Amino acid sequence: MTVQQLKYILKVAEVGSITEAAKLLFISQPSLSNSIKETEKEAGITIFLRSRIGITLTKDGAEFLGYARQVIQQMELLEDRYVTNLPGKVTFGVSSQHYTFTENAFVELVKRFGQERYAFYYNETGTHQILDDVKNRVCD
Repeated sequence: MTVQQLKYILKVAEVGSITEAAKLLFISQPSLSNSIKETEKEAGITIFLRSRIGITLTKDGAEFLGYARQVIQQMELLEDRYVTNLPGKVTFGVSSQHYTFTENAFVELVKRFGQERYAFYYNETGTHQILDDVKNRVCD
């Protein structure tokens, strides 16, 4: 599997549609679909369940995405450091239930540290998803 294939899979998961991801990636839908199938075959898992109404991430797929995100983040750090000679951004992700005080604290954190050196992610979700996000290294 290639870094490009990982980027494709992350984009599909982000937008929730192979067709929409293909448009955003400027490739044909069949090419993107074949790339995902090749990656699934190589990894020996099913990442997405496909149906007439769209795609759904499998349990194995969610775990795979956690690792894929790490690989892509590391590649971006390498590129920033050695290709573009920019200092790499430190990523910090938070998954939380819907509480106003956590949102306010997160906003203050972003204001205090800025986004030039740090990349911040905030995901508001339920308890089980929070635990999965931490387990799969989506959030810290």
